[in-house]
Amino acid sequence: MAQTNGFMEAAFEEARAAGARGEVPIGAVVVRDGEILGRAGNETRVLNDVTAHAEIVAIRRAAAAVGDERLTDADLYVTLEPCTMCAAAISFARIRRLYYAAHDPKGGAVESGVRFYQQPTCHHVPEVYSGIRESEAAAMLRGFFQERRD
Repeated sequence: MAQTNGFMEAAFEEARAAGARGEVPIGAVVVRDGEILGRAGNETRVLNDVTAHAEIVAIRRAAAAVGDERLTDADLYVTLEPCTMCAAAISFARIRRLYYAAHDPKGGAVESGVRFYQQPTCHHVPEVYSGIRESEAAAMLRGFFQERRD
């Protein structure tokens, strides 16, 4: 597995910040040449926008930072397996590598669910590295939802 150089920790920081503001604690960072171009935690509630998943917001910020919708040679670090919407955005942005922490058997679309990158209609497939700090990410999500049930 490729070295994550602390970028997954930055994604975890974004996830923790999202959780602190009442969002589902998922974080993402887009990196190119060792520099974070965009970072975000979920912002669906604060923006009243169902598309404001951490991955989408981080990709939007990175694209704005470089002035190009294509993020060729960029990598994405995220704390949960991306859903179908986010997997598509990752493909459309031409992200080079995807690193994610916890698998999401219910909503994930990379190695779970629809397996978006294995579909013939997918035009760009990033390299995928999964399971990085998986138990930590899963525990963060379980704790967040347990607090809401109590």
